[in-house]
Amino acid sequence: MLLKHRMEGICRYIHETTRRMVEAHPEDEFIFFFDRPFHPSFIYGPNVTPVVIPPPTRDPILWKIWFDYAIPRALKKYKADVFLSGDTYMSLKTDVPTVLVSHDIAYHHFPEHLPRRVLNYYRKCFPKFHQKAAHIIAVSEFTKQDIIKAYHLDPKKISVAYNAAPEGFSPFSYEEKVRVRNKFSYGKPFFIYVGSIHPRKNIKNMILGFQEFKKKGSDHNLIILGRKAWNFAEYEALMDSRKDIIWLDGNQIDPREVLPAAEALIYVSLHEGFGIPILEAMRSDIPVITSKVSSMPEVAGDAAILVDPNSVFSIRDGFDHMTSSDEIVSMIQKSRKQVEKFSWDESAATIYDQIIKVKVKSKE
Repeated sequence: MLLKHRMEGICRYIHETTRRMVEAHPEDEFIFFFDRPFHPSFIYGPNVTPVVIPPPTRDPILWKIWFDYAIPRALKKYKADVFLSGDTYMSLKTDVPTVLVSHDIAYHHFPEHLPRRVLNYYRKCFPKFHQKAAHIIAVSEFTKQDIIKAYHLDPKKISVAYNAAPEGFSPFSYEEKVRVRNKFSYGKPFFIYVGSIHPRKNIKNMILGFQEFKKKGSDHNLIILGRKAWNFAEYEALMDSRKDIIWLDGNQIDPREVLPAAEALIYVSLHEGFGIPILEAMRSDIPVITSKVSSMPEVAGDAAILVDPNSVFSIRDGFDHMTSSDEIVSMIQKSRKQVEKFSWDESAATIYDQIIKVKVKSKE
């Protein structure tokens, strides 16, 4: 998952927490298993040994080969004490204890959003992964409760280690906002969505809600900043029909360049294990419209407008609120406090603590 051009949720989590563990514990040896050539920026210190193990895991069959055959051999070769899986996949054929990071089980709630081969793999393997893991790290309290219910897990087996805001997000000056508007939004104010583009992100309802909002005569644009994932053709048709909806390729443009100039972040997913863009916006002093379901209220606290992601008109009302409310200043002040509740340092320390506990227990 550590891909330089795709620093989204899971990749970001692995990068931020693992880097901190490596730097904080030079006395430990960290062995990184990559399935393809890696970017040197992911080798965080001299105590990291990078190992490339083929084949590249781009298919469920290759996932099984990699985790159940290649990984056990590598763990044995390097005499690993603990296997840390940061992306919810793991091996069912190794005796090396595993600390498993569980980000979400969206497939369990929205199976229609996945290709059949991927869905079958998740349904067959993810329950076994969570049962076999020596300890589980959930990225939110919501995710913890979700996997407890779905997989009948002991709550004591699960710790919560949150995501946090990536570095580099900060408020823009008025002049910087004008420059960004001129560059990306034809000089007009804009709302922005940040994230990959697929059905679970609720792109269609977001666009339809924006269209309803625009019927009142606003001159705002909507920027969709993200990488193509699933069903992009459907959303592309919706976007191409309007000049006030602008797609920016997330593989080419960094959110740090655009997000802090927005009127608000619009992030109305159907399901999230966490939702890092909410914190990116808060760090940039940008108010947030987000969903009132899954983990998003937990992340947003009382510092955002919560809407029903299944209602186009509720989403429309969120846009309306952002352009007519006198609560924006208060919302930003609350968001500054809310974002401080989430720390990569604390999450890395939580993960490391559980690795050590698992290691000690395995030696008893």
